[in-house]
Amino acid sequence: MSRFLKIAVADDEPRMLEFYREILPLHGHEVVCAVSTGVELVNCCRSVRPDLIITDIKMPDMDGIDAARQVCQDEVIPVILVSGFSDPELIERAGANHVMAYLIKPIEEKALEPAIAIVSRRFEEFTALRKEAANLRQAIQDRKLIERAKGILMKRTSQDEASAFRRLQKLARDTNRKLVEVAQMILMVEEVFDQPEAT
Repeated sequence: MSRFLKIAVADDEPRMLEFYREILPLHGHEVVCAVSTGVELVNCCRSVRPDLIITDIKMPDMDGIDAARQVCQDEVIPVILVSGFSDPELIERAGANHVMAYLIKPIEEKALEPAIAIVSRRFEEFTALRKEAANLRQAIQDRKLIERAKGILMKRTSQDEASAFRRLQKLARDTNRKLVEVAQMILMVEEVFDQPEAT
């Protein structure tokens, strides 16, 4: 069984909304909104922030793919798309967004919960990878700043690379700051010295 989720559902067929309202709580989930149009789905998700969206594709005013894309512009939420038929064009559009499963109607209860469980696991992996990538990008950026600051110290003090780096480390320890924070301070000071004097 997947973990407890707050789920937003959207479908222009009342019987499908009733199906979700009945079945999802039986598996430990909460239906935080059940709407019949894409616009309503966007508004609901912006106010409630669900853990998962299950939406039909064909709906009045805005289809499920466009609605999901709008929601995920604010915050990425996993999406299960539901359709009455398999359309290659729709599947291709769905693949360009944060859609992690595609179910064909009629949906059976025994197929829905495994799909939710798989989507939840995949989204957790996806989120972890995004965080790891962001941390890596930050580490690379920090390293560049530290290298620039080290270069400034080498130029200003005529120290070799190892000595300049040790000096950076000592400054960080003495001021109880991160190495990158000390590097940023050195770069700011250097920028001040490099500015031409006002005439």
